Amino acid sequence: MTGQPQSTGQSTVMHVRCPDRLPEETYRQVLEEMAGLSPVVQALPPTAALIELKGALRYHGADPQHEVLRVRTLTRLGVDLRIGVGPSITVAATASGQIDAPGGVLAVAPDQVTTWLGPLLVDALHGIGPRQAEPLHDYGIHTIGLLAAIPTETVQGLLGGRAGCTAADRARGTDPRPVTPRTLPATATVRSSFPRHTLDGAAVRSALLDLVVQLGHLLRRRGQAARGLTLVLKFAGGASWEKTRRLAEPSAHEDDLRALAYRLMDAAGLQRGRLVALALKGEDLVDAGRVAQQITLDDSHEARLVAEAAIDRLREKFGPRVIGPATIFRRAS
Repeated sequence: MTGQPQSTGQSTVMHVRCPDRLPEETYRQVLEEMAGLSPVVQALPPTAALIELKGALRYHGADPQHEVLRVRTLTRLGVDLRIGVGPSITVAATASGQIDAPGGVLAVAPDQVTTWLGPLLVDALHGIGPRQAEPLHDYGIHTIGLLAAIPTETVQGLLGGRAGCTAADRARGTDPRPVTPRTLPATATVRSSFPRHTLDGAAVRSALLDLVVQLGHLLRRRGQAARGLTLVLKFAGGASWEKTRRLAEPSAHEDDLRALAYRLMDAAGLQRGRLVALALKGEDLVDAGRVAQQITLDDSHEARLVAEAAIDRLREKFGPRVIGPATIFRRAS
């Protein structure tokens, strides 16, 4: 499938979808082909990526770089791609989602965005998940055009303040997020050691809570979310224990990380083991922009997310230890 609305102007953001279950090594090779077109490539593992073509167009001219990429991956790797091109991440990602397998290109020019988005089902808008689509359908909003036409305040009432504002803006083609160069993310790890051998108890739980706060802040600062957590316990004498569990949804929020970290610690079944160190790893990291913002009626949870964002700003300004975990979780516990 190859298509492009007839219009003026030029879109520069490419959203690329590789085949499902693509081996990681092949995915890395696709990213290398993308890097040959532009230095601004943002990996969205496990099988997607973004490319910003502004600089590349100045170098390569008006050549259709999306077609060049598709031909290269087909001939060199045997991998067909679904490529959406648009003036923003949302438009490009929505376009790539409209292409049937195995591959193709759909380009949407800047002056065609609202016309093209309007008739699409609201579920097709990139970033709208099933839980967000349901209240929109109940309200009678079935297309992106209808979502764009209703007041932002109404959408906020249906989806929540921040999520509603974001959905309304993106339905109107507004998405200021830049493509941020990012290679395949590694795991994020934070560690803590004890000055003396320590039995499981208040000191260990406090250290684990501190690691949760550190890991959450690190992930949010990187713009990532973890699909799983690994807890590593080091014992006196050199023995160790390690276990990994998946999160229900990718997250960088301390509430979610804390609950799973505590379950991992409980699974260790410690009795008289003398601990010397802990490590907490965020596994299978994904770009936070790909994580759907779920609707919740839990006001206290929403309040903690707002507080978390405010605390992050304080830490960036005054240092990571300006507010400790005991302050953050006193009411939650």
